[in-house]
Amino acid sequence: MPEIIQINQSVITLGQFLKHATIISSGGMAKPFLMDYTVWVNDEADNRRGRKLHPGDVVKVEGFGTYLLESAQNEDN
Repeated sequence: MPEIIQINQSVITLGQFLKHATIISSGGMAKPFLMDYTVWVNDEADNRRGRKLHPGDVVKVEGFGTYLLESAQNEDN
């Protein structure tokens, strides 16, 4: 079962996601992290820290786990 990560925006970058999910402690760590670890977005390997992620995307991070992005915004808005 994937861990749910709620985001306040409609789009978040892979680098921002890594920080938001507390996989890395600062945005500056995204580039070296992505050079060392395999990240899968919707079953597709991707190492671009600028990759756009949306609610419903599934992110698997080698050695860390599987995450499902969800919108934290009220759906009535």
